[in-house]
Amino acid sequence: MAEPTQIADIVSLTTLTPHTTELVLRPIEHPLSFKPGQWISLQLPVGDHPPLNRAYSLAEPPSSTGHLTLVFDHVPGGKGSSYLSSLKPGDRLPLSGPYGHFVLPEPESQHLLLIGRYSGLVPLRCMLRSLALQDSLPSTTLIAQAPHAAEQLYHDEFMALAARHSTFRYLPFICVTPEGHDETVDAIKQLAGNGRQVTPMIAGIKSFARPLRALFVELGFDRREVKLETYD
Repeated sequence: MAEPTQIADIVSLTTLTPHTTELVLRPIEHPLSFKPGQWISLQLPVGDHPPLNRAYSLAEPPSSTGHLTLVFDHVPGGKGSSYLSSLKPGDRLPLSGPYGHFVLPEPESQHLLLIGRYSGLVPLRCMLRSLALQDSLPSTTLIAQAPHAAEQLYHDEFMALAARHSTFRYLPFICVTPEGHDETVDAIKQLAGNGRQVTPMIAGIKSFARPLRALFVELGFDRREVKLETYD
């Protein structure tokens, strides 16, 4: 069941790439219990009929500090991102949640195939950080698409994770448009074709995620086997 609305202090805002910012919040009333892959809603005092509700996936698994880490991208003319960009540590925001069913499968019985584009990598990163806390990272591949090299979210972190864990493979691709799937499709066919047992989880905007789900169906997967999280 979702937690009720409560107020959170802003702890920090950190630039991650030229068009994305990390926002760290601290709930004031009580810690938020959530699963990696879930999201929270922020109620922003902007828009034609405030509050403006905006959903953001959590980028870090639960920690002893109780801090909540989000990432927002700077949408040109966007009321939500413009307002968040104007905030500073000590400001406060109401939030509610957690929400969503885009969470890790239980038990982890086969290869985990995570696929994300740009800010769609945020919930996947949360899952990976949670899995990495185990003694050994389960067999996992991350396919990460970015519109430009400068916008590769968490690229160095994923490279370091792959260097530390032989069971983790990181495949980064640069593609200006979300519909450009050639390299991603080839990688998926190699990993999931010919009856290979994988658990696919895809996150990103609909024009990126839905064609890839259709590809998995063509490869013989049941539509319900392909977990999807879209943001538009």
